[in-house]
Amino acid sequence: MRIYFTVKSVGKRKPFLTKKEYILSSAPSTLRELITEIVAHHVREYKERAEESQLIAFLSEEEISTKATQGKVGFGSKYDDRQANEEASIQTALLAFEDGLYRVFLHEEEVSELSSKIDFQDGDDITFIKFTMLSGRLW
Repeated sequence: MRIYFTVKSVGKRKPFLTKKEYILSSAPSTLRELITEIVAHHVREYKERAEESQLIAFLSEEEISTKATQGKVGFGSKYDDRQANEEASIQTALLAFEDGLYRVFLHEEEVSELSSKIDFQDGDDITFIKFTMLSGRLW
């Protein structure tokens, strides 16, 4: 199943909207299953990137322009040796949703419950809106 995600971040100076395509192994029936599959996918990607190592890192012109449009040009180096824990990452993402740190929209309608039954169709566009905490004085 192919679905598209748009991630918006409220409160950023440069609000980059990134639409990404994901191919899911099966159609999730709830928001909880969708978040679980997305987080598991990202943890696997993170682990694969950590395992890849080049002797001499370089970027082609195409990679530089692609990264520039995304907002950050870098080699993707990881300076932390810790490994990602898939189960802990999933629990953190679900807790962040329950705490209201991000919202999820499907067909421009908010999905407010993790256990709500959702009928995902091939090619659906799902929007994640991350909320940024403001710092400063309360008075």
